[in-house]
Amino acid sequence: MAQIVTTANKTNDTIVCYAPTMITTNGIWQGDNPLDYSLPLFILQLTLVVVTTRALVFLLKPFRQPRVISEILGGVLLGPSVLGRNTSFANTVFPLRSVMVIETMANVGLLYFLFLVGVEMDISVIKRTGRKALAIAVAGMILPFLVGTIFSFLLHKKEGNMTQGTYILFLGVSLSVTAFPVLARILAELKLINTEIGRIALSSALVNDMCAWILLALAIALAENESTSLASLWVILSSLAFVTFCIFVVRPAISWMIQRTPEGETFSEFHICLILTGVMISGFITDAIGTHSVFGAFVFGLIIPNGPLGVTLIEKLEDFVSGLLLPLFFAISGLKTDISTIKGAATWGFLFLVIILACAGKIAGTLLVSLFYQMPLREGLTLGLLMNTKGLVEMIVLNVGKDQKVLDDRAFAIMVMAAVIMTGIIMPIVTTIYRPAKRYIPYKRRSLQSSKPDAELRVLVCIHTPRNVPTIINLLEASHPTKKSPICIYVLHLVELTGRASAMLIVHNTRKSGRPALNRTQAQSDHIINAFENYEQHASCVSVQPLTAISPYSTMHEDICNLAEDKRVALIIIPFHKQQTVDGGMEATNPAFRMVNQNVLANAPCSVGILVDRGLNGSTRLAANQVSHHVAVLFFGGPDDREALSYAWRMSKHPGISLTVLRFIPGDDAILDHPNLNDPRMLTVETNNIEREMQLDQELINEFQINISNDETIVYTEKVVNNGEETVGVIRTMESNHDLFIVGRGQGIISPLTAGLTDWSECPELGAIGDMLASSDFAATVSVLVVQQFVGMGPQGEEDQLGSPDSFSGHVNEQQFSNRQPINRWSPPPVRGQTAFSP
Repeated sequence: MAQIVTTANKTNDTIVCYAPTMITTNGIWQGDNPLDYSLPLFILQLTLVVVTTRALVFLLKPFRQPRVISEILGGVLLGPSVLGRNTSFANTVFPLRSVMVIETMANVGLLYFLFLVGVEMDISVIKRTGRKALAIAVAGMILPFLVGTIFSFLLHKKEGNMTQGTYILFLGVSLSVTAFPVLARILAELKLINTEIGRIALSSALVNDMCAWILLALAIALAENESTSLASLWVILSSLAFVTFCIFVVRPAISWMIQRTPEGETFSEFHICLILTGVMISGFITDAIGTHSVFGAFVFGLIIPNGPLGVTLIEKLEDFVSGLLLPLFFAISGLKTDISTIKGAATWGFLFLVIILACAGKIAGTLLVSLFYQMPLREGLTLGLLMNTKGLVEMIVLNVGKDQKVLDDRAFAIMVMAAVIMTGIIMPIVTTIYRPAKRYIPYKRRSLQSSKPDAELRVLVCIHTPRNVPTIINLLEASHPTKKSPICIYVLHLVELTGRASAMLIVHNTRKSGRPALNRTQAQSDHIINAFENYEQHASCVSVQPLTAISPYSTMHEDICNLAEDKRVALIIIPFHKQQTVDGGMEATNPAFRMVNQNVLANAPCSVGILVDRGLNGSTRLAANQVSHHVAVLFFGGPDDREALSYAWRMSKHPGISLTVLRFIPGDDAILDHPNLNDPRMLTVETNNIEREMQLDQELINEFQINISNDETIVYTEKVVNNGEETVGVIRTMESNHDLFIVGRGQGIISPLTAGLTDWSECPELGAIGDMLASSDFAATVSVLVVQQFVGMGPQGEEDQLGSPDSFSGHVNEQQFSNRQPINRWSPPPVRGQTAFSP
């Protein structure tokens, strides 16, 4: 193969001549070197890029850096700054003749990614953006743009190969843009996405992105050295004509195609291929008229009608495009970045000056508007830092500027490194300066037992999948909302944080826009919210507020607990991690759900109920007088059992609820074996705790009996048992007569009545009784609610002797859910082996 390589000035042209027929090799056995041929060389390059970027993602994960940082740094690592400095590596793995192939594929990936961004973007959000977010977006662009203007004069004097206006546009846009997808992920990592500052940041970033696209199109139109004012005007008019044609001709044609597809049927291969071809045609047209091809793909994505077509396109393309092809584009940016061109202390000082002034401009503009709208100084400063997030749009601007010879190697390297550093420092700085004051109020006893009967009951319902929705709605209706004591329900859809951009839009898109779901997760969220809003419309004295928590499962409990504290809820209801199978057994759906439940139990600022969903039998109609459920409470004693009885007591006031309360009392043969009873130092403490708990139990039971004396729908029974075997026998006689059991978790309670059950427990988070009721051996038609009462500081500020949950301590193992001390349910005998005293 004969090659003639002529390299001019690095900032100008590189001409490479090679045999275009050398695509696939004849094999190493015939003496061919695979790296001399285009296809195997491209495969190697793609593999290296993916492996390098994924390795950097893994290495930078502890520092919580966005993926775009790893992708750019991966290109820098493979490029002339690091590995590319080795001539053998550069000529073998990234020879000049391969640049055209890899850059073409990178731009194809970029083309389709921008198409997907357009499909997912809801322009109506911009119309609904409040004045505050709009003002922050504009102010956050103006000052950084002015900084870019200043630096354009400095750089332009040195290069002098481009009109001043074009230089200003490219540098101004690159410094003023905010990356919406990257910002969304950062907010989710920082647990700010559901806060006021998070919502303002996302709205402002979306407006900023749209403005950046307009300015980018204008910059490209003016980028050619030889272009006249008339030519630039024709480029702008042609672009407007293309957008108009897409809106008024192409969009109606696609809508007509969708209408011809029967509802519920998938789109044919012809339809999908037609749309994908349309992306390439749009890119070709906009490239031909003088704007970048990505502009055409983005506009084509925007005009795709809302509905199942967009869902199908995203599901078919997103993982391949964003996971394999898009990293090529960021890697190409890194490969073009030669840090060695940033020579001397003066140039490095110039780089940091760019970073400091650009960040300061964005922060100053955002902070001024924030203070005008009376936002706290810390929040305004944090918002300004978040708006400095850089990503895809800036890299497109810089690459177009490099290709159009607006930016030389040194200016390009300075701007790329500025983008990496500005985005990389956001996470640690924001984490340091924005730490909301701990809102945990230990003297507030947020529980059902301490709730006033004439006050609003606030409940936080956590849902992973729509499967639990019917049972939870029936449970809430059975909770007896009234005008005197209405129920406010916060419905929190728990979504795992992934790298897919579409998942982030669940938070930003409001359902009031009428925009259909764009992926399976968002469809689930809409289904859940629709069900609860339908319940709200048909039920009385109920208000529903839907929310979505997007977070890694390892920290999802923080979202739940923070929201519970913010909304001052009395009860959190979370689904059990096992679901009922067709044959009536229980099967784990996702092990991560169990970890979430364990962490919530350990850190919740209120009472928690774990719902084992086997379907809540009875009518599912929502009118108050049509619900019919038979509820049973198993009362052994302790704070959790008192909480369970308090909840069931509220339910019993519902006209369609019949309640059975069975109190278990230890018989004369009940024997307690506890090591603390041999320790004289612990005996007094144990005795005091036991007496106090027994007194609280009896007071609640006495009050309950007095109030239900004339109610025929409530049955109170006491049963004397001596051991766990007798306890199980009694419970089994009740399983066919009830459709809901409410039991206390019994954490820290040591009782001979459950002796032996703990040894066989598979799920300690349910307690001994709850675990037995949730097992596959128990009735297949009875749902179970396992309740843990929040025990913190008493209302007078005296700490409950049982202790309080650790405040947001993080993760727990199976045995560590609470720091309660073990409480024996009766006075300990003086000598081990004696029968326990029966109250």
